[in-house]
Amino acid sequence: MKKVLVTGSNGLLGQKLTDLYLNEKEVQLIATARGDNRHPVKSGYVYEEMDITNPIDVDRVISKHSPDSIIHTAAMTNVDTCELDPEGCELLNVKATQYLVDASNKVNAHFINVSTDFIFDGTSGPYKEEDEPNPLSIYGHSKLKGEQVVQAQAKKWAIARTVLVYGLVADMSRSNIVLWARESLANEKKINVVDDQYRSPTLAEDLAKGCYLIERKEAEGIFNISGKDQMNIYELVQRVADYFGLSMEHVTRIDSLSLNQPAKRPPITGFDLTKSRKELGYEPHSFKEGIKTIYQQFLTAQSQ
Repeated sequence: MKKVLVTGSNGLLGQKLTDLYLNEKEVQLIATARGDNRHPVKSGYVYEEMDITNPIDVDRVISKHSPDSIIHTAAMTNVDTCELDPEGCELLNVKATQYLVDASNKVNAHFINVSTDFIFDGTSGPYKEEDEPNPLSIYGHSKLKGEQVVQAQAKKWAIARTVLVYGLVADMSRSNIVLWARESLANEKKINVVDDQYRSPTLAEDLAKGCYLIERKEAEGIFNISGKDQMNIYELVQRVADYFGLSMEHVTRIDSLSLNQPAKRPPITGFDLTKSRKELGYEPHSFKEGIKTIYQQFLTAQSQ
């Protein structure tokens, strides 16, 4: 039986990967994260506590299970936190990736690393896989360095780059853009929303499916795995409002400079999905379909 180990299994993507692999009877999933398992289903797979910043712990878990593939989703992803804590960011996004690659090589695993559109400066998006990175933030630099470790040292590797992931799981450790927008609008909270940052928001189920396709096909190289609809953040919030029949009355449209955030953001990203569609058969949901998916999950959770 094929073994797939996932890091960061308590996160949004990690939990969606658990959902996906629970339906794969030919694969044994080894879900790993810090602390207790947050996924509501506790059987049908193995859960191991693993601190990716501790090379001894990483080596222990990976040598114990000897997975065929490792899907590395764990990271410090709060862009402003990374800017304010560069050492912590380096530890989680670069050094931990190095530890995982080293352990992966010992068991000849296929190493799949999840990366980000923030490795680009946003001057010429949407981006193709071969476009030249030029990160603007400490977060972007750390993820690019992680990519470089994987490309230079992993025996067999793939990189799944993604954009602005959103979704819903039973035990959320942090919010995301769509949940934040819906909650703010529903509570008529006054919010400032930028209209000069363009993204292709990615449903977490789609990103999980993209990682799964890479793993299943044992694909190698870089793949863009994102949503297919590009919009600015104000438009994104407008679409959430329209779907749920909520008012935009308390939303103020601003530009990025007005926010005065610690980290610089790329103005225009988004991805060209031609390669992923052709080589993986990847086909993401539209943004409207993604919102509908979340809404149905809300209804299901409320009825339980």
